Amino acid sequence: MIARGGPRNLERVSDTRATQSDATGPRATAGDGLVPATFAGSTALVTGGGTGLGLEISRGLAQLGARVICASRSVEHHSALLEEAAARGWSVESRALDVREPTAVERLARELDERGGIDHLVNNAAGNFVCPAERLSSRAWRAVLGIVLDGTFYCSRYFGRGMIERGRGQILNVVATYAWTGMPGVVHSASAKAGVLAMTRTLAVEWARHGLRVNAIAPGPFHSDGAANNLWPDDGMRERIEEQIPLGRFGTSLEMAQHSLYLLSPAAAYINGECLTVDGGLSLGRNMWREGERRTPAKDEARP
Repeated sequence: MIARGGPRNLERVSDTRATQSDATGPRATAGDGLVPATFAGSTALVTGGGTGLGLEISRGLAQLGARVICASRSVEHHSALLEEAAARGWSVESRALDVREPTAVERLARELDERGGIDHLVNNAAGNFVCPAERLSSRAWRAVLGIVLDGTFYCSRYFGRGMIERGRGQILNVVATYAWTGMPGVVHSASAKAGVLAMTRTLAVEWARHGLRVNAIAPGPFHSDGAANNLWPDDGMRERIEEQIPLGRFGTSLEMAQHSLYLLSPAAAYINGECLTVDGGLSLGRNMWREGERRTPAKDEARP
């Protein structure tokens, strides 16, 4: 298919509020804060590009002039993007792709290379859920590793070959901060993302001489239907997570997409092999004290 105050006192920023249409025009995209036509004349492929962060990256790239190829196992996820693209004059294509299948990835890469290839690859497809390691089945382990680690490598290899031949290209991998810290309950995803982070840095060094840049982004908590259902299914859990974030709130998918577009843009031309953390300071750890809660020293301790 083809279509053309204090953190706890802050009002909660939600994806719904940030992306809804208003009386003045169409809803915002991640490209609103960037130079118009930043990606004009280029082609981008976004895996998992019909939902969540992938959708917002796809929308931003399309608004800024890229021909966007949205690739997912279920093309039904692309319908909203295709409808918006038709209404706003964007160039968006839909492709069914299971990134776990190397032959399918190679086939699509060959098809697109015959049409001039792609300039930007966003490895966003993922799968995650909370499960203690001792109860995690081998099938569940393999499913997440297959999508995140294997899929990122297959896409990077086959689409990267065309980029190498053309002497240009950018790859952006979506990871998570627990790729280097670990996190209880997501040993499968943490292991896969750690592998992707190592892959990012390795390919950045190997392929720089061919004119390619390879970077990663590590989003902190932000609302999406998939994350909400699988990682923080109730408000109490969400509030406990928010209490750990120095900025006192979840991010939005628009914010994550804006930083993703920056890494893909010419403005980041000298950034290679890096991972940009966008988590409101969550990965820096909790405050050891809060204002007004420090212990008052005893009289003897207070003497000089």
